[in-house]
Amino acid sequence: MSNVLGIVCEYNPFHNGHLHHLNESKQITHSDYSIAIMTGNFTQRGDVSIIDKWSKTRMAIESGVDLVIELPTLYAISSAENFASGAIKLLDSLQIVDYLSFGSECDDITVLNDISNVLCAEPNEYKTLLSHELSRGVSFPKAREKALMMYLNDVRRFANVLSAPNNILGIEYLKALKRQNSMIEPICVKRKDSNHNDNIISESSNFASGTAIRNACLSNNIEKLQNIMPKTSFNILNDNIKKGNIVNNISCFDKEIIYTLRKMSTDEIANLPDVSEGLEFSLKSAANSCNSVVELLSIVDSKRYTKTRIQRILLYSILGITKKDMQISRNIKPYVRILGFNNKGRDILSEISKRNHKLELISSVKKFMDKSPNKNLKLMMEKDIWATNVYTLGYEYESKANLDYTEKLITY
Repeated sequence: MSNVLGIVCEYNPFHNGHLHHLNESKQITHSDYSIAIMTGNFTQRGDVSIIDKWSKTRMAIESGVDLVIELPTLYAISSAENFASGAIKLLDSLQIVDYLSFGSECDDITVLNDISNVLCAEPNEYKTLLSHELSRGVSFPKAREKALMMYLNDVRRFANVLSAPNNILGIEYLKALKRQNSMIEPICVKRKDSNHNDNIISESSNFASGTAIRNACLSNNIEKLQNIMPKTSFNILNDNIKKGNIVNNISCFDKEIIYTLRKMSTDEIANLPDVSEGLEFSLKSAANSCNSVVELLSIVDSKRYTKTRIQRILLYSILGITKKDMQISRNIKPYVRILGFNNKGRDILSEISKRNHKLELISSVKKFMDKSPNKNLKLMMEKDIWATNVYTLGYEYESKANLDYTEKLITY
């Protein structure tokens, strides 16, 4: 089989920037086959996917991805490090992927690689600098950025690299590849025209950020999206909007989140991933005195904890994810849950089965849950099933449970 390209993505939703990245990556790597490890209904930044994972799968395959595999929820809404580690473990287990391509604000992979080398080795001088910065009460991302700048001692080359979200994920992919001794070769493609959090859709450009696209959906102003999304992606998004099957943001679960936190004891909140240093008391107090996620975030606002980290904690609460669950995800190799494929994807699956007879390719959740002897993997799948059940509560009209059992594979 000729070159196989791997991509880790959220496609929330799939737009022209994603299409550019996919096509550019295929061209650079001379790959005839592509695999997307895609997050499901919730995202790494502690928010929701605007459309469900099956709709995102259709968008991806219609736009040229050959095989879509779900990144389990325990990784999908985890820290950047565990997110990347889970995705690389998944890609590596397939024993067929030649290249990993990721988008970045910095298109110089040597810069990202130099930073990843420091973070992998964690030399004593760097750890001392990091401890000093953390002692000043700043968030971990800010402390790490400052410590790295001082350790690398080249501000011009490394300035602002760690303040860009795609760069951060790219560095984590490089770390994961090193730590897992993977033979997959990484490449990066520079983001085109728009920045990750840009809110404006320019009339002079065919590119816009996912944030701007989601904001347009929130304001019911989707006509302008026709120029910045592939036609099939726009039609799928528009169809979901008409059906009321979109979930705009985490605030759609205001009541569920506040209810859950009020019901939980402080000890139970302390057992949520990312909760430390007494944060459970702040979360409990805020939940008891407010009525929305936005209000809660403003109350708990702190230099030490980023908004993204707090939002992830809120998701952990309603999805029933504990520190033990997250530790299990770090210690095991995830299952391969197939969401969809085209004819080339069928060839990929056939080749994967030939190269790794023991690797189970999950096409039926029911069959897996009925027959798998692995308790940890079944727990991981239970979190995916529950995540979908919670997600559909955000729909405007119908809210059906157990879609992971009833939805069919997306095939072309």
